[in-house]
Amino acid sequence: MSSAASAAGTRDLVLGIDFGTSNSAAALIDAQGMLQIVPLDGARSEMPTAVFFNQETHSVQYGSEAMQAYLSGTEGRLLRALKSLLGSSLMDEYTAVGERSLRYFDIVVLFFKELKRRSEVHAGQVLTHAMLGRPVHFVDDNPERDALAQETLGRAAREAGFTHIAYQLEPIAAALDYEQRVEAETVALVVDIGGGTSDFTTIRLNPARSQLPDRTGDILATTGVHIGGTDFDRLLDLSTVMPHLGYRHIGKGNRPVPNSVFFDLSTWHLIHQAYTRKAMHFAKELWTDFTDQTLHQRLMTALEGQYGHRLLAEVEAAKIACSITGADAAVQLDFLDDHSAPSVTAEGMEQALQDTVAQVVRCAQDCVAQAGLAQVDVVYLTGGSSALRPLVAALQAAMPQATLVSGNLFGGVAAGLAYAGSVLTD
Repeated sequence: MSSAASAAGTRDLVLGIDFGTSNSAAALIDAQGMLQIVPLDGARSEMPTAVFFNQETHSVQYGSEAMQAYLSGTEGRLLRALKSLLGSSLMDEYTAVGERSLRYFDIVVLFFKELKRRSEVHAGQVLTHAMLGRPVHFVDDNPERDALAQETLGRAAREAGFTHIAYQLEPIAAALDYEQRVEAETVALVVDIGGGTSDFTTIRLNPARSQLPDRTGDILATTGVHIGGTDFDRLLDLSTVMPHLGYRHIGKGNRPVPNSVFFDLSTWHLIHQAYTRKAMHFAKELWTDFTDQTLHQRLMTALEGQYGHRLLAEVEAAKIACSITGADAAVQLDFLDDHSAPSVTAEGMEQALQDTVAQVVRCAQDCVAQAGLAQVDVVYLTGGSSALRPLVAALQAAMPQATLVSGNLFGGVAAGLAYAGSVLTD
């Protein structure tokens, strides 16, 4: 506790920050000990992790406002999935945004500053303490890059104005949130499926121990894999939409069209690579490989209009709709032409994601096995991608004895980070 806070007889408020690949959230425990999920995006707690450099107004927009500006055709540059760059050399590279160039790191700092500003408006005071969530592994099987990713995350938060920073694993934070609703000791597998990573913890929960500052003895195992919602989006985009632009098209000489441009267009943090002068020239020259020129024309329309993010956003929306209802969900492509009408279907989604979902489930099972257990009482689902229908079905099949509980998909981790932070300052 700072001396100023001590003199006033209060404690510093700690902002729990869940900086996500697709969405971010924040929460705090107020002076009365009550949890407050910060409404970061209008009335919504989840704020798309998106930054839009508006060339028409020469302003920077964030969250859903950034997405709406981009999707409405406003001239500018959209950046998403910035968390995916943590731990990579790309973070220190410069990228063109309008008439200037910024490091990707500087753009992360801008996002943190805006998140901090919105949180301070809600709290009615300056916030200097932050509990940052982090995945079990930012980078799989590379401890050096993983450590660099955490250091970069903390450095961005400091440059945004936070002076006191601590870290907690995201699945443990989610467990601490769930513990607030547990009435008796429970062994739970927490499944946190975010935009970029899937993280798990097997943990012993007990409301009688919820205020202890050190819960190390209750954490039985943690595992994680670098697979998340953006990977599901990429696979669905490749299987559903990209064939309408020429992906897997067998062209002249009975050869498939080169696929690098389709992979770039289907990967949130690589889309900008498809718009470089070199990439555009390469794509234009591909016309000689196509026997169906309609496909090539759609590809060029997508590239020249810089519609990559819009395509993925439409796929993401269809994925969510199909997961909720189980019914076919159309992917709106009328901005390309009037003839493309693909749909995400339950069967197609299960088929496209089968291998990737199996990897996630194996990681979940490993977390239980590493805890020395054959089963758990509860599987607690959190994270924006944890409602994915094929994933829920696969987890239920893998752990039939456990009760599946759905938590706060977007605010649960932030809430747990706030609880963890409040214990540190008590």
